This record gives sequence, structure tokens and C-alpha cells, in this order.
Amino acid sequence: MIDCDNNPKIVLMPIVNWLKTHKLVLVLILIIAILVIRPPFSSLFRARITSQSSKLPSSTGVTTMEEPAIGGLPSSGLSLPEFSQEALPSTTPDGERMVVKNSNLSLLVKDVKATGEKIIDRAKSIGGYMVSASYNRPNESPFATITVRIPEDKLDESLNFFRSLAIKVTSENLVGKDVTDQYVDIEARIATHQKTKAKFEQILEKATQVSEILQVQREIISIQSQIDSLVGQKKSLEQNANLSKVTVYLSTDELALPYTPDKAFRPQVVFKQAVRSLLGSLRSLANGLIWVGVYSIIWVPVLVILYIVRKRKKRKPLPES
Repeated sequence: MIDCDNNPKIVLMPIVNWLKTHKLVLVLILIIAILVIRPPFSSLFRARITSQSSKLPSSTGVTTMEEPAIGGLPSSGLSLPEFSQEALPSTTPDGERMVVKNSNLSLLVKDVKATGEKIIDRAKSIGGYMVSASYNRPNESPFATITVRIPEDKLDESLNFFRSLAIKVTSENLVGKDVTDQYVDIEARIATHQKTKAKFEQILEKATQVSEILQVQREIISIQSQIDSLVGQKKSLEQNANLSKVTVYLSTDELALPYTPDKAFRPQVVFKQAVRSLLGSLRSLANGLIWVGVYSIIWVPVLVILYIVRKRKKRKPLPES
């Protein structure tokens, strides 16, 4: 009798035979084992980037934190700078507050068109420009809305000029909005994003694998997009602060202007309202007569037929009793 315990060939023979007949199952088992034992590529990439970033000199002087990648990409494990916890300055770099000014004027004038052109020409002559111009009802009671941008240092002088063009200034207001904090915050965010971008550019110079290069480039593009957006917001605030917006309402009729009359009884205004009401009634009457005239091809023949029928009934002799 053969001792199976002392003969390893006999013990391994069934296993070898099974492996020969189940080669496909063996390959699948090996693939699963490799995937389970081997760490994911993303963790290797994060470890590599982290090791590279730790070698970079820390010149920003701000606190760092683990931050998810921008644009919805997987976390790169980079130590990205966050906003400083120190209080932001309360003024712009030139030491002044940044205020956006908007003004509205309602002017009673003799000639709406000519006054509107003078306002636009004035704005252009002092370095401003026209934003919009709208003229309504030129044949009845003309009304116009003119919006211009005026240099901030010429605002008071320009408002005085606009007032001089009117018979009466029916309403006026000047509103200022302080945007200094918003402006300073945008500048700080731009500076932080630029430092972060510079850090990624240093990492890009040391990257060797294609996947790492592509990942870092996507981060740089995303940060640059945010920088461009913030720069646009900053320029918009600067333009609005340097060029005040002035909206002027012009009309030959005081009631057409956007304000509430001060006096309850004004005969001139009442007379204009009565004339307008009369003209409106006459216009409605004229419209009705036009409709009646158009439909005369229907009601005139009907009236003629009714008249003939009634006349014949009257001529018909009565029966003799």
C-alpha cells in the first residue's frame, strides 16, 4: 500500500490536475488578488504630490490646510493656503473709502429732445459716456429717460449744469454705496489664488508622469478661471466708483415725471387733465363712428327693407265690412 502522507507527489497530484482543467478560474483568481493587494493609483498619486509639496519652501507665511481639488476633481492632497485670519484693511491701498454713487433727477423742460442731447454731449465732453436714452410720446407730452456715466470728480459740477437746463427740478436724489470691504476682500482672494497657482506651477515643474502633469494642469486652469472672474469684479467696482451713474427724467408735463406733486390743487394741471379727457372722449367717439360707417353695408340695407315693408302695410286697403 502506498503511503500518501509520505509521498508529496501523490498529495499534490489532484491539485495539479484541477489547475490544469480550470485554467480560466485560476486567471480570474490571480487578477482579483492583484487588484485587492495593489493600492489604488489615486493614493499613490496623492502620496507623491504630498511628498513633493512638502519639499517646497514655505514663503507665503499663511496657514495651510488639506483642501479638495477645485472643479470637482479628486483631492490632490496638496497643502493649499487659506485666507489669513487677520483683519482685512478697512480702506483701499490709496487709503480712501470706495463709494459708488448713483443720482436721479426729474426735470421739467421746454424741449425734451434738445435737453437730452445737451446732457449726453456734456457727459462725453468731460470723459463720461451715454448708457441709454429713451424718448416716448414725441407728439403729445414728450418724456425721456437719459442715463449717463459721469467722472466722480465732475459729478457736482455736472448736476448743477443739468439743473440749469430745467424750468423746474421736480425731484432729485443722490445715493452712495460703500463697497470698500467688498473691494478689499476681492483683492485678498486674488492674492491667495495667485499664491496657490504659483505653488501648483512649482509642482508641475517637478512632475514626471503624464497623469500627474494633466491633474496639476487642470488645477491651474481652474484657479486661473477664478482669478479672471475676480479681476473682472474688481474692475467693475473700480469703474462704478470712478464713473457715477446719473439718470435724468425729462418731460414738458410735470405729471409725466416720476414724483408726487407737492400741492394738491393746481389749476394749470387740472386744465391739462380736462383737455386730455376731452380729447380722449372725442377720440373714442370718432372710433365709434368709424365702426358704424364700416358696418353700414349691413345695417343700411336692413333699415331700407324695414322701411319698405312698413310703408306697404300702411298702403294696403282695409277690407270692407
